Amino acid sequence: MDLTVPRQHGPISIRLVKQRDARVIQNELLSNRGWLRPWEATSPDGPVSFDMRSGIRRLLQQYRDGGGIPLVMEYNGDIAGQLNVWGIARGSLASATIGYWVSERFAGLDITPTSVALATDLCFREMRLHRMEICIRPENVASLRVVEKLGFRYEGLRRRFIHIAGDWRDHYVFALVREDVPEGVLERWISGRVPADAAAIPPADRLPI
Repeated sequence: MDLTVPRQHGPISIRLVKQRDARVIQNELLSNRGWLRPWEATSPDGPVSFDMRSGIRRLLQQYRDGGGIPLVMEYNGDIAGQLNVWGIARGSLASATIGYWVSERFAGLDITPTSVALATDLCFREMRLHRMEICIRPENVASLRVVEKLGFRYEGLRRRFIHIAGDWRDHYVFALVREDVPEGVLERWISGRVPADAAAIPPADRLPI
């Protein structure tokens, strides 16, 4: 499986991050601080170094160790954001979690849902994983639209789950298993066969925004 070869749909593609992407990614992150800061993972132990080169080295080491797949999202060949498949578990669990960010100037072009669909199909078909999960803060309306578009199934509320923007934040959990999408996530979406209410959040779990 060669992840340096992009998986593509129209102008949108995903590929394995490269060390030489560091400068472009760092520039995108710095120029999108206001757009991204509310959703960025932080450390309860205090600030961490913002060194993209060493960050990419760590991500690629996790990839070599089988724990994650660090990808970039591209639009017409330009880096638009990152998508990381992390927490890969093999054996009887065979699952992973997806996280992502996209630059504000690329918002509204369906880059994120297309990339999530491509990445999930890659994990189901090529990595032979069984379950893919996405965890989203209740306030993140744009990310909630991604799982609605793709038909990820709502599975519950995790209280104070991930340290985001300086505090422990509640997250909604959405998932798909391979049997949900025999035709593939991307094909189901573009053919208009996504269940209308798969990502619906029950009233008992809705949190004030």
